[in-house]
Amino acid sequence: MAGCRGSLCCCCRWCCCCGERETRTPEELTILGETQEEEDEILPRKDYESLDYDRCINDPYLEVLETMDNKKGRRYEVVKWMVVFAIGVCTGLVGLFVDFFVRLFTQLKFGVVQSSVEECSQKGCLALSLLELLGFNLTFVFLASLLVLIEPVAAGSGIPEVKCYLNGVKVPGIVRLRTLLCKVLGVLFSVAGGLFVGKEGPMIHSGSVVGAGLPQFQSISLRKIQFNFPYFRSDRDKRDFVSAGAAAGVAAAFGAPIGGTLFSLEEGSSFWNQGLTWKVLFCSMSATFTLNFFRSGIQFGSWGSFQLPGLLNFGEFKCSDSDKKCHLWTAMDLGFFVVMGVIGGLLGATFNCLNKRLAKYRMRNVHPKPKLVRVLESLLVSLVTTVVVFVASMVLGECRQMSSSSQIGNDSFQLQVTEDVNSSIKTFFCPNDTYNDMATLFFNPQESAILQLFHQDGTFSPVTLALFFILYFLLACWTYGVSVPSGLFVPSLLCGAAFGRLVANVLKSYIGLGHIYSGTFALIGAAAFLGGVVRMTISLTVILIESTNEITYGLPIMVTLMVAKWTGDFFNKGIYDIHVGLRGVPLLEWETEVEMDKLRASDIMEPNLTYVYPHTRIQSLVSILRTTVHHAFPVVTENRGNEKEFMKGNQLISNNIKFKKSSILTRAGEQRKRSQSMKSYPSSELRNMCDEHIASEEQAEKEDLLQQMLERRYTPYPNLYPDQSPSEDWTMEERFRPLTFHGLILRSQLVTLLVRGVCYSESQSSASQPRLSYAEMAEDYPRYPDIHDLDLTLLNPRMIVDVTPYMNPSPFTVSPNTHVSQVFNLFRTMGLRHLPVVNAVGEIVGIVTRHNLTSEFLQARLRQHYQTI
Repeated sequence: MAGCRGSLCCCCRWCCCCGERETRTPEELTILGETQEEEDEILPRKDYESLDYDRCINDPYLEVLETMDNKKGRRYEVVKWMVVFAIGVCTGLVGLFVDFFVRLFTQLKFGVVQSSVEECSQKGCLALSLLELLGFNLTFVFLASLLVLIEPVAAGSGIPEVKCYLNGVKVPGIVRLRTLLCKVLGVLFSVAGGLFVGKEGPMIHSGSVVGAGLPQFQSISLRKIQFNFPYFRSDRDKRDFVSAGAAAGVAAAFGAPIGGTLFSLEEGSSFWNQGLTWKVLFCSMSATFTLNFFRSGIQFGSWGSFQLPGLLNFGEFKCSDSDKKCHLWTAMDLGFFVVMGVIGGLLGATFNCLNKRLAKYRMRNVHPKPKLVRVLESLLVSLVTTVVVFVASMVLGECRQMSSSSQIGNDSFQLQVTEDVNSSIKTFFCPNDTYNDMATLFFNPQESAILQLFHQDGTFSPVTLALFFILYFLLACWTYGVSVPSGLFVPSLLCGAAFGRLVANVLKSYIGLGHIYSGTFALIGAAAFLGGVVRMTISLTVILIESTNEITYGLPIMVTLMVAKWTGDFFNKGIYDIHVGLRGVPLLEWETEVEMDKLRASDIMEPNLTYVYPHTRIQSLVSILRTTVHHAFPVVTENRGNEKEFMKGNQLISNNIKFKKSSILTRAGEQRKRSQSMKSYPSSELRNMCDEHIASEEQAEKEDLLQQMLERRYTPYPNLYPDQSPSEDWTMEERFRPLTFHGLILRSQLVTLLVRGVCYSESQSSASQPRLSYAEMAEDYPRYPDIHDLDLTLLNPRMIVDVTPYMNPSPFTVSPNTHVSQVFNLFRTMGLRHLPVVNAVGEIVGIVTRHNLTSEFLQARLRQHYQTI
């Protein structure tokens, strides 16, 4: 694989790379990620690996294809459908577990605190009630923070990480069983602890972990549990199951299987096919009805009734039968909805801007410090949130008169929604027949507060709604990013619902629009704010429609979300894209900018190649693997006879030399390293073992190795080794010998060959080399052995490895003259990890990886292009 391979190695907190001992321009240093011209600029990190989505069509894989027939293909498809169903059921059960314990802990906390507040309101001991509430909240948040210390990837909603994984980036620990356990248990405590976070967002991450781990039937955390399950041992299959799991998480959270499928398509998966659509929808349906079945049975005792489709239910929107003028929405209301979409986009952009600044502050001042500081920050957020909620309910709330409809409920509403709305009314600090509107919003689970804003006939004071919105906006912005599992969907919905309800109150009270239905405006406000924060369109529209069971809301929701997205995109990106950028993940967008077509593949490729020969000594392979961090290597042979004639007429190679002159010295250094004696081997124990053999082999080493190999008829590639070390007197053309490209081999494949002793001696034919099957090559997936853990004393460095049966002889390639848009589309749509650049006569001149296609890298290359014009 391409990369920097000079003699100077540097490691910093954000990147690990090797650079050459040469002066670079600031632009080149910026491209390499070795420095930052601006303090606020965060460049994509180079220590993120890509996933191997492209199939390696080597000999072991071809042997599997030879044994494959229609019967086995159908069996494989049946197994995949069964696994998809199991993923949906397990994700639904995870949602059931989260919902049950969140309800249990919340009822326990509010039951104790409510009775204490009612008692202390008369006795004047409200400070004791505040201490009780603080005790509950701080304990729960402390436990959530401890779980994040165990597995830091469990922090946040997990949606940015899942999006990166489905884009082709391997985020360490993102789909481990330990991450799932810490995520599920952590979100229980963070939601029950009163933080302004939701449990619906982490459900997407949880479903993704279930989708990634369940088909493997093994886990690092449970090493003793092993099943001989030969299916789905590739990143390609795992990607499809993670897509299904993410969709199942959305479906379980909102009772929206179609919305979950569209979420996985729109926001998650970068690669999609028609066959995957049905499987993902089936998985989403399985999750939705599993959760619905158990929740309906547990809460209502009527098993099989399917009355509660998701964790968050908006209920049925319907005007009161007594109000003849009321309409859910009219054509005139669309104008207000557009204005609300604009305001929601502005509010969402402000939220994202503030949260980004907070995240950068945490990266600079909190994360470098001991991990205990992160726990203290979480406790501080919990402390401030609890005090604000308690004081605001006591001081800022207004006592509102209960209407008859709010006491007995509207018969047209669903029974469960009516009971939730009426039971969640809080009378804190208010006389009889009145309720505290601020306490009703703050001293309830967030789902109950949303139902209040959607369906409560009793009005909320405009001042209360405004204060609630401001406090909730600021605290939710501060909370998202602390070291606890946290979702953003429900806090955004609640914040937006308060905004929409405020607009409805203003239009009713001050403008005199009596036909307005407040619940509709609350829903549109929730959609506007959520759309302004996350910038989702199609999937969010369908999720909200499925959650309301009201298809007539389709048009206003869609219009509002589009306007909110366009308005927010004018200022910044969505919250998930912002956090992806803050992590330095090399995420590939859907397409490149138009002006990038001024660049060609030769402008962005990496010409410094670390390559292997078809037949390479173990000594050389170990040296390459231990001195580089590349994950794939071109398999090449050198063209030595016609190099001068080739150089005269090949403009592409000449251009390549012009682009990167330093590659000549790098290539020369690598060839010199490979031609050194055994004492240059990077292992002290192996060097000592081989010292006794060096004396007897010195004479043989002086012979022409190339001539020896030419005399062996069984050698398929005669030019195995350079016939001489590079000389400082060589010309540029002599040093930069053309390399004929034969294929690509992965680091994991090379390490597997070394571990299993796949090699042959010089006195033998390569046909005597042991052969590995496809199952043996994939046995260690997904965590292949590391070259640094290899016991070198078990290897004979003079043995030769024939890599030709295991390399991919037909990877995707591009010409150096290919436009960047074509390179980008091929790389992204095919899910590639490495894209060799090969000229017209089969010579490899460079390689393109994910980092060469990030927008930051392309922008820097474009600036260089303008400077050279």
